Amino acid sequence: MKEIDKTAVVSPSAVLEDGVFIGPYCVIGPNVKICAGARLMSHIVIDGYTTIGASCSIFPFASIGTQTQDLKYKGGKTFVEIGEGTTLREYVTVNSGTEEGEVTKVGKKCHVMAYCHVAHGCKVGNEVIMANCATLAGYVTVEDMAVIGGLAAVHQFVRIGKMCMIGGCSKITQDCPPFMLVDGNPVSVHGPNSVGLKRRGINENAQRLIKEAYKILYRQNLSVSQAVEKIKAELSLCEEIEYLLKFIELSQRGIIK
Repeated sequence: MKEIDKTAVVSPSAVLEDGVFIGPYCVIGPNVKICAGARLMSHIVIDGYTTIGASCSIFPFASIGTQTQDLKYKGGKTFVEIGEGTTLREYVTVNSGTEEGEVTKVGKKCHVMAYCHVAHGCKVGNEVIMANCATLAGYVTVEDMAVIGGLAAVHQFVRIGKMCMIGGCSKITQDCPPFMLVDGNPVSVHGPNSVGLKRRGINENAQRLIKEAYKILYRQNLSVSQAVEKIKAELSLCEEIEYLLKFIELSQRGIIK
């Protein structure tokens, strides 16, 4: 069964699965799919080729799947995917892609608070938290379980590493290594995200190795390449350290120093 308020405007070609709730004054476009159990509270616009995952909750005045703000957009079919169990709070905007076939994606069980923006081509992982007014420019990648503080602004093409925590009002112009605590304007790395690592069940040995890797990267006046070689030579390569090194090696914009 579906529950659709009589004031909602839902295209006949939109796909609504069982258990979907569409509240007052929502507008649902013709190429939208809303999966089972999703709830749209009121005054929400879902447009474009957009899929809303099962059991999502979307709050008033959110705008999901609308055309990119990128001036390079020349038309074509682009997509938005919102993973199951994700919450999008009031006035959240998630724009569709720019290039033909491009996908803007928000993963599963994310919590995106009021006034956040996810621009064209972004890839947001699972269980990510974005606090109020956090903003992602185009083609930003946010890995699983990262936390982005309120009013933080992330430059286009930047990568936010797994379990990284970014403080409020930070300006992020380079890649943020996984497992780290990043804050300030100008921004800097302040140490491992110790509280987040404990909450996510990272074992004590891995936490110790992450702390040692941080000291090599940020406390010994080494270049990034020198620090990477020293970490490989001196530290046990547990799963988390291997992940950190891989992230650094794949960086195109360089990591925050």
